[in-house]
Amino acid sequence: MDEATLRILEFDKVRGLLAGLTQTAPGGELARALRPLAERRAVEEALGETAEMQVLHDQRGRPPLGGTRELREHLRRLATAGAFLPPDALLEVLSSIDAAADCRRYLAAAEAAPRLFEKSRGLEVPETLRRLLRDSIGARGEILDGASFALADIRRNLRLTRERIRRVLEALLNDERLAGAFQERLITERNGRYVVPVRADHRGQVKGFIHDESASGQTLFVEPAQTLSDNNALQALLREEKREEERILRRLADEVREHAPQLVANQRLLALFDLRAAAARFALATAAAAPRLEDQPRIALRAARHPLLLLGPDGRPRTAPAVPVDLLLGAEGDTLIISGPNTGGKTVALKTLGLLTLMVRCGLPVPCHPDSSLHLFGKIFADIGDEQSIEASLSTFSGHLLRLRAVLEQADGDSLVLLDELGTGTDPAEGGALAMAVLDALRGRGARTVVTTHLNLVKGYALLNAGVENAAVSFDHETLRPTYRLHYGAPGASSAFTIARTLGFDEAVLRRAESYLGVEEREGLAILEELHRRSQRLEEDLGETRRLHDQARAERDKRRRLLEDIEQGRQAILEKARRRGEELVRRAEARVKQLLKEARELSGSTAEAARLSGEMRQVREALRQETAAKPGQGRVPREVSVGELLRIPALGGDAEVVRVVGAEVELVLHGKKLRQPLAALEQYQPPRFAKKRPGVGWVRSRVERAVCETRLKLVGARIDDALPLLQRFLDDALLHGLREVEVVHGAGSGALRKAVREFLAAQAEVESFHAAELERGGDNLTIVRLRGA
Repeated sequence: MDEATLRILEFDKVRGLLAGLTQTAPGGELARALRPLAERRAVEEALGETAEMQVLHDQRGRPPLGGTRELREHLRRLATAGAFLPPDALLEVLSSIDAAADCRRYLAAAEAAPRLFEKSRGLEVPETLRRLLRDSIGARGEILDGASFALADIRRNLRLTRERIRRVLEALLNDERLAGAFQERLITERNGRYVVPVRADHRGQVKGFIHDESASGQTLFVEPAQTLSDNNALQALLREEKREEERILRRLADEVREHAPQLVANQRLLALFDLRAAAARFALATAAAAPRLEDQPRIALRAARHPLLLLGPDGRPRTAPAVPVDLLLGAEGDTLIISGPNTGGKTVALKTLGLLTLMVRCGLPVPCHPDSSLHLFGKIFADIGDEQSIEASLSTFSGHLLRLRAVLEQADGDSLVLLDELGTGTDPAEGGALAMAVLDALRGRGARTVVTTHLNLVKGYALLNAGVENAAVSFDHETLRPTYRLHYGAPGASSAFTIARTLGFDEAVLRRAESYLGVEEREGLAILEELHRRSQRLEEDLGETRRLHDQARAERDKRRRLLEDIEQGRQAILEKARRRGEELVRRAEARVKQLLKEARELSGSTAEAARLSGEMRQVREALRQETAAKPGQGRVPREVSVGELLRIPALGGDAEVVRVVGAEVELVLHGKKLRQPLAALEQYQPPRFAKKRPGVGWVRSRVERAVCETRLKLVGARIDDALPLLQRFLDDALLHGLREVEVVHGAGSGALRKAVREFLAAQAEVESFHAAELERGGDNLTIVRLRGA
């Protein structure tokens, strides 16, 4: 990417903002070194990882990366043979290992972040080194006693030796015979040896060695002769302790050196995760989104905002809101010419387009509407601002020419070129002609170009060339202030006199200036301003129309949902009524059975009982068909599916759809096919579908049984389905005068067997029942004995 473009578009400030949002030094360094990615796949991967990190940030807070430290300098130091690290450096190594372990756990539990999880598998936690560092280095960077057995012994001896010395010195200080010899009762240390303060005029009373004296010479710091040997032993132990600590540090350094490649790889991944987390926080702070990536060189950044207008240098949101702008290029042309008044936002729009395109190329979300799209241009060129250089003897115009020459030499069909105030800095006629020639050259190379201008020649270029579009920054003629929005399709007036009036310019001077304009120029400016006003009003009307259209659509959807809720409520009421009716039928059946039993007992006529039982079953079936039919009634179907059940009111039954033929459907009813128009059918709400049994076709048996079966098989049936079958089986057995029948229910979990036997126990017509003999099936089969006449 062109370095001058990065500087002109102030990309360094965005990198600084991103670095300020990182948690670690390696992450901040990676953010400051951020550059455009070469391949589209890398851009998509970066945008996807940032989106996942946004979700994790919302769900679980920041990733635990704060313990990551910069280890490369420590590891370079260990590259020298025999070198070792101080304890505080080892503590940083341990902190980074802990951060890798915490981050891996954080991402491993995140189902919403598959990309980050896959990448986190590259984090390796050297448990042996981690445990060794924890056992050897304390939280304050001290070497722990447990680092080695030898060090623990040395330090124990040090404590004992110090205690002996202190006891001897305290005895001297408390000796009444030497009370006047000491300046104060204090044990102190000089040159690593324990001493006591002795008054200079009593030096002969305390035998020993003088190590120091006070500034006044009145106090001597004496090591008594009684502690000489213990102080010597103490010094020897301190030297031994230092040697042992150095040996421990060398051992730890060898372990760290062995895991150096792994630690470097971990730091690289942790820095990347920190960068993604910073990009996620940037996206949350600026309402940023990842635009859809276009294959063709087109740009449609909607509601785009410049990041530096949203966040201050410290990363805090600015109080003044940024006005969003739609940046559109390439849908119908290759060049966009932006005109309009000064301070109207032309340059900001240009910089916003360039910077957001550059940020997406770096894999960063940008402040825009989610329904935006963008092409990943291979090259981005910008000429914005003053290129004047006194040292290089360049005027503003010369600086722009040198920059334009470089752009023309490098631009191609995959380039985005941004040119501010093209053709200015010289005679307007010559500058305009040069600007149009530059546009011709860039269009010939296939580049996409956006320019800003005040020159009428350049504005007219869009009207004379297909593929070139005008746009104007809008200006509120009532408040006499710019609105910072772009309106496409017409050029904008510079409104120099209006801007001057808003800035308090002398009115007399302005009237004189207007008089110098020719009549045609004044009329042309007036027409241009009127055209812009009408275009603005048209856009406002169009926006209002869209708003009303969206409102009407929302109302229509609301009405549809309301009607669906009402229909669901109606169906719920009908279903409730159906269930209540079924309950009443069950109660009536129970009562009829009871009456039947009583009648049979009183009359003793088996034939009469069988006749009454048959009539009762017919009534029950009729009631069930009636209650099942009524709640299902619905509206005339518009769209139906194969397998759906539709009601045929004329026949009073349900039929299954097997084929749809225009406004008619082919149905199957009781094994017979028929064709009916949709208008003659009713559709259930919600739709119902036929239950298909595997291996069962549409052949319907019309053979009725001549005899009653003595065995009922219920194996595999659900309890709710099995009990009605059992009831019918018992009724048939009674009608045919059977005294004993068999019910095969199988073993299974035992639930069906229990339900069958509880049902039999409640039936008055059942005299007894028991499990079959083992050779006949045992507990898998129940023998039922029925009451006789």
